[in-house]
Amino acid sequence: MRVSDKVATRLGELGAELRRGVSLAEQTSLGIGGTADEILLRRYEAIPQIMRLLAEKKIPHKFLGAGTNVLVADGELPFVVLHLPSTGPGMRVEGNVAYVDAAADLGAAVTFCAKHDLGGMEGLIGVPGSVGGALRMNAGAYGTQIGPHVREVELYRAATDEIETLRGSDICFDYRHTSFVSDDVMLRVKLELPPKPYKEILADIKVCNEKRRGSQPLNQKSAGCIFKNPPGGSAGRMIDELGLKGHRVGDAMVSDRHANFFVNVGRSACTDMLKLMDEVRERVHTAYGIELENEVIVWQN
Repeated sequence: MRVSDKVATRLGELGAELRRGVSLAEQTSLGIGGTADEILLRRYEAIPQIMRLLAEKKIPHKFLGAGTNVLVADGELPFVVLHLPSTGPGMRVEGNVAYVDAAADLGAAVTFCAKHDLGGMEGLIGVPGSVGGALRMNAGAYGTQIGPHVREVELYRAATDEIETLRGSDICFDYRHTSFVSDDVMLRVKLELPPKPYKEILADIKVCNEKRRGSQPLNQKSAGCIFKNPPGGSAGRMIDELGLKGHRVGDAMVSDRHANFFVNVGRSACTDMLKLMDEVRERVHTAYGIELENEVIVWQN
């Protein structure tokens, strides 16, 4: 969807930057996606005004973080993309509490906290994406989840059209799911972390990185795990047992290293990746009676 010149001028007055015809294939880890106008939200305090402007002009929109857990439709997209660019480190520590901008890189945040002798998030070091994305999905790996460490989240809430601060105890953090809604825009988070010597954290990080390098297609275009694990089970194990590693539709393929990672081995279309997901989901349902739920977020036209 194209933003009019009049709206573009108003966005500039509010401190936002409009970029036209941005390729989302270049902004997502899967390397899949069409084009859309992108609005960079450079002033947090102006976000409510910008959201009111979009509502007034009936401009549909979606919020894009680091693009590491999203599958975007092809072609010209019928919405604009809102993006909160990182303006620097955006992190500070007071005692055992870390204050981190949502736009900050998750791995960089884990490392920053480690250098201040704060642990608890070692397993997240190799999880791609931003801190905001980790909050939205309650990111986790190797027994670690971000949710238990959250004490406060500052965010824009479309429901109230205001910037609010939520206490961690008021947020529901479940397995790869939270009580945030799609229009919530995470701005900053307050994390309470257990003290831990830097050397011990580094040793644990090394173990996690070795496990990840040995089992995941880190050098291929993917969105991480494509399906959530069912209760008490493993989506990757079931897909592997069905002999589906290497199964492909066009350039969309089930990774031969980790069966729950689907990779773009060339120039996969969104439709190919969706068809591959449907085929695998159907095979798993037929064999195990389990309906796999997407972990990747799908943006369709």
